[in-house]
Order: sequence, then C-alpha cells, then structure tokens
Amino acid sequence: MGSGQVTEQLDWNGKKVTVAGLGVSGIPAARVLHGLGALVTVVNDGDDERSRAQAAELEAEGITVRLGDGATLPSGTELIVTTPGWRPDKPLFTAAAEAGVEIWGDVELAWRLRGPGAAPWLAVTGTNGKTTTVRMLASILEAAGLRTAAVGNIGVSLLDAVLGEEPYDVLAVELSSYQLHWAPSVRAHSATVLNLAPDHLDWHGSMEAYAADKGRIYKGNQVACVYNVADPATEDLVREADVEEGCRAIGFTLGTPGPSQLGVVEGILVDRAFVPNRQKNAQELAEVADVQPPAPHNIANALAAAALARAYGVEAKAVRDGLKAFRPDPHRIELVEEIGGVTYVDDSKATNTHAAEASLAAYDPIVWIAGGLAKGATFDELVQKSAKRLRGAVLIGADRALIREALARHAPEVPVVDLDRTDTGAMSEAVREAAGLARPGDTVLLAPACASMDMFTNYNKRGEAFADAVRALAATGDA
Repeated sequence: MGSGQVTEQLDWNGKKVTVAGLGVSGIPAARVLHGLGALVTVVNDGDDERSRAQAAELEAEGITVRLGDGATLPSGTELIVTTPGWRPDKPLFTAAAEAGVEIWGDVELAWRLRGPGAAPWLAVTGTNGKTTTVRMLASILEAAGLRTAAVGNIGVSLLDAVLGEEPYDVLAVELSSYQLHWAPSVRAHSATVLNLAPDHLDWHGSMEAYAADKGRIYKGNQVACVYNVADPATEDLVREADVEEGCRAIGFTLGTPGPSQLGVVEGILVDRAFVPNRQKNAQELAEVADVQPPAPHNIANALAAAALARAYGVEAKAVRDGLKAFRPDPHRIELVEEIGGVTYVDDSKATNTHAAEASLAAYDPIVWIAGGLAKGATFDELVQKSAKRLRGAVLIGADRALIREALARHAPEVPVVDLDRTDTGAMSEAVREAAGLARPGDTVLLAPACASMDMFTNYNKRGEAFADAVRALAATGDA
C-alpha cells in the first residue's frame, strides 16, 4: 500500500485570504480558513436573496463578505481560494496575477491542509464516467477492508475528508478540469484520465487547454498513470507527464490486454499489469456480468477503477466483490421498465455527445429521445456512428433542430418525431411517441446529448420526468 505525500504546513494566523464565490465549495473553504485564523473576505458576483442569506450567516461568524463585486481584488490579499466555476479570465484573477498573488482552488486548499500520515489519493478525471468510476473504486477499496470515501465532486467533502478526526487509509478522488486547473501542487498516488472529448471549451478557451488541465492529474504520480487504450489522447498525456521514478503507464481496454494492461477475455476482466511475469501471466478479476449495467463504457469504467485499486495493492477478490456490490447512481444508463418487450432506459446524465455516443453503443435497435441545450455541440459525428442502431428518434428541447438536421444528413431513413414544445410535460408526449415507434426487442433510450436547463432544473429532474412517463405508460397498458 502506498503512503501519501504531505506538503509543508502553513501558518494561517492573520493571513489575508480572499475566497472567490459563495456556494458548495466557497462557503466551507471560508469557514475552514477562518477557523485556522486567516482573515477571510468572500467576494461574490451575485447579490440575490440567497447570496444575502449566505453572507449573513458567514458575517455572523466573523467572515467578511462582499456581494455584487467579484472583480476587484480586496486590499492586502495574500492568497485567493476560488470555487471551481470561476473562469481563469475573470478580472479578479487578472488583478491577482498583476499583484503576484497566488490562486488556489478548493482542491489545492484541501491538499495543502493534509496532516502528517495523510491518506494518499487515487484520482480520476475524464470528460465522462468520473463519478461512476470513483464510486466503483471506493466500493472496491471498501471490499478490501480499507477506510475510504468517494470525494471531490461527490460524496464526502474533500475538506471534510482531509480534516476529519478519523483518518482514512486512502481516498477515491473525482477531479474536474476546473479543479485541476487551480490545483498545481496535487500529487496523486495513481490517477486516470478516462477519456477526452470537447467539453467546457468556453471555460478553458480551447481543446488544447482543456486537455492540458486534465493531464495535470498525472503530475507526480507515484505508482501508475492509467490511460484508455481506445483514446490515444489519454496516453499522450501520460507520455507528457512528469512522474515519480518508477511510475508505470497502465492501459485499460475492452479488448484482449497486452502486458501492463487490464482488459477483457471471453467475458472476464483480467489484469496483465499487476501480476508477476506479466509477459505470460494474467489475473482474473471479475466477470463482465459482475458489472451493472454491463454496457461497454461501464465496463471501461470498471477496468479503470480496478487498475487504480490494483496499483494500490488491492487483491483480485476485493475487485470482484467491490464491483458486484456497486450500483450506479440514478439517471446513468438506468433500466426503468420493460413494457411489451420494449426496454426503457434513462441516461439523462448523457449531457454531451461523447456520453450519448457511449450510451447509444450499448443498445440495438434504439428509439432515441434526444435534445435540450447543445452548449455549442455539433451532432454529425454522433449520428454517423449511431445511425445503424436507430429505429427512430424523438426530439425535444431548445436545440433539437441541430440533431434533426444531423439525422437528415446522415440517417435520412430514420423516422423522426420533432416535438415543438419545451414545457416539462413534453417528456410524457416524447415517451408516448417513442413507444409508438418501438417494436419488441427495442430499447427506448433517453440519452439527450444536451444539457437540460431549457426545460428542467437539472438532468436529475429530466430523468425523473422520463421515468414517471414510462411508469404512467406501463400503468395504462398503452405500450
């Protein structure tokens, strides 16, 4: 088992720290820093009712809050701690750079606050699959008898995990590209970039900058840099990484693994990386059937989680037990019902084309429910790759015309129902229309390839609307 690297402990007493942004990471960061003796000022662009209520709570604790002005650097600031959503081109950060003030994210703060004997981090990033992989990894580590938690954007707060009274043995850490951008000192025991596809380019400015921020996760890795054999860009990031002496590149593949890889052989997940004589030997880890659901991209997630666990020294039995015990979060390729021989699957979490492509690759034939806010995406490549699987398509949401046009170009024979409504009730109509197109043996798949906010509060609400509509259909027996 590995040990965590611990950074030098800082003296926070009287240090003037500006926290950029209220919210899920800004408020805890402000409280932690105040508790350490720092002189904390929180700045926030918004000045709405919710912000004022949050500010009042913090000010009652002795923390200064400045609402409606997130652009001006407070006088005397020695350090900025930012929430992940704040873009690098914000005027506050320009002013900080000119003043020579360091900028940390909440992840960097957590890393710097770890104490002696701190738990090492097994870190996961990628355009899609992060949360599932981190939760799978935590399940495997728990099956090995280790005290662990899934942290980062999910589960336990990273600051809480680092500062808690009961020490963890090891942490499974989900890191977004935003968080990695502001985390220059983080050095994981082992890490993976699951995949790379265009996303959040408005924040990063370019695909190159986005990939470079993802690649930061490999910096200083001690044991393994885990990459996706099917996505050469992830291996490129490993090649470019400055790692500890002896750190290995470990691939995962849905095919037969070569030496220093994990892969699949005749329905078995196997390890040819963390075994003696990997040129000739392989270790059986689990069966494909142990992974739920056994869709290809979910098998890839399981292999990545297994690789990180094996890098940490976990036995094969714990990999199998952990994967068998794991159940994915709602709205991630979740089976809702089977009605009249037609399967209804909710993958509302497929909010971009890369995620939708993985989802569409798992079923055949498909009646596809898609649409929403495209966030600048194009759909030609997605439709080209998936056209042969499509029985039909039902389109909803503000940017559905972009998908309709891609279908007309690349799958003109596929029947399309275009629902010209963006109210929440549109989902019930979409499910009814999809049921009308489907035949026994088909899958009606909600994989929108778009964000949800044109019609729903978030992808969870969209998935719930789909599931409610499917169950209503089952109750009427109309399918």
